[in-house]
Amino acid sequence: MARKKKNLPLLENVLITDVAAEGKALAKVDDCVVFVPYVVPGDIVDLQVTKKKHNYMEARAVRFEKYADKRCEAPCRHYGTCGGCKWQILPYEEQIKYKQKQVVDNLTRIGKIELPEISPIIGSAKIYGYRNKLEFTFSNKRWLSFEDMEAGHVPASMNGVGFHIPGLFDKVLDIEECLLQDDINNQLRNEIRRYAEEHGLTFFDLRSQVGFLRTMMVRTSSTGELMLIVVFHEEDKAKREALLQHLGDTFPQITSLLYVINPKANDTITDLEVHTFKGNDCIYEEMEGLRFKVGPKSFYQTNSEQAYELYKVARNFAGLTGEELVYDLYTGTGTIANFVARQSKRVIGIEYVPEAIEDAKVNALLNQLDNTYFLAGDMKDILTQEFIEANGRPDVIITDPPRAGMHQDVIDTILFAEPQRIVYVSCNPATQARDLALLDAKYKVAAVQPVDMFPHTHHVENVVLLTKR
Repeated sequence: MARKKKNLPLLENVLITDVAAEGKALAKVDDCVVFVPYVVPGDIVDLQVTKKKHNYMEARAVRFEKYADKRCEAPCRHYGTCGGCKWQILPYEEQIKYKQKQVVDNLTRIGKIELPEISPIIGSAKIYGYRNKLEFTFSNKRWLSFEDMEAGHVPASMNGVGFHIPGLFDKVLDIEECLLQDDINNQLRNEIRRYAEEHGLTFFDLRSQVGFLRTMMVRTSSTGELMLIVVFHEEDKAKREALLQHLGDTFPQITSLLYVINPKANDTITDLEVHTFKGNDCIYEEMEGLRFKVGPKSFYQTNSEQAYELYKVARNFAGLTGEELVYDLYTGTGTIANFVARQSKRVIGIEYVPEAIEDAKVNALLNQLDNTYFLAGDMKDILTQEFIEANGRPDVIITDPPRAGMHQDVIDTILFAEPQRIVYVSCNPATQARDLALLDAKYKVAAVQPVDMFPHTHHVENVVLLTKR
């Protein structure tokens, strides 16, 4: 016998009081915390509860009784349906205020360590068009909003190319305009959609794993170069070449037109061959006269201009004089390592992904840097006491781990290495705070600098300088 579904309550005249994780806001109702998307502090709303637990609820706003004074219109036509950029309805000065608060709260509540005054966040000069990379998915099951279905708006075609609907792996929101990257992303995506519909190219079915067009990626660079990668599920040479030739002819500004055949069950292309149809197999970024090769699989910070601000903070915190041995942990394609190499005696970069290390070596050669050394492997396996004894104790360690933070073994080895300074770059202040507490026995936090890399999202980067006690 099926369990009877609970009737969840409607909460009326609820004041939204603060922001929360994942771009949501929060309210308190009878000492219970309620998490709500697409509202801002100061809104008074009626809330339909969608999930009820013992000590919290999740809800959606069904009616606005009063809008907050500090609220603005979202310029994106897809706002509220697309899962990204939830903070568009907050003025940017309010966004960075809450990001600053997020850093302070995490370091104080989770870290529970002595802190200096935290510097004001460095905001992004661009709040739209700041991304250098976007990826889109083709699907034959485009998402229809509740409003569309209620109004009976059924499109002539169910094909769509855009972003996945959060929590629904096989549904894609058809994107007409994304404001996060240069408008070329819209021109390319919309033209591919138009051409595909006109020529009967099939869009991928994520459930049955059939179809021709699978994903696409657009990369731009500060040097004005443009990369387009089209991923096909299956090879059909005539159709593939016709589409790619059309794109090359229609968009002569494409400097790197690439394609991939991906018959696998997942969308990753890291283990697949990338073919060059026209132009170069890479594009280049520039920073302070340094050039960085960016291939289709390369990691590069997606906000180029703000990455420069982030790296300047890290280099300044490192306090380099030209005599230091620097370890750059989680080096990726060696961007930070190469960025600080000219102010260092030697830089050793360690990264898990072998392809990224090959890019790091290429970038060092490209910039005629002969004082860098890069290794690929699991950080906790490479960075051992034996490694340090063989390569020298670092004067400075720069670490930029993934969102999960650093493994306990890595922290233990850092404590063994006892560098004079540690520069910890983090995309997740919560796990950074946890790691700072583990380092606190030997290191004190000397400086903290938040940097906003992703306007209109809840994400924030944070750079911490630790000095040996």
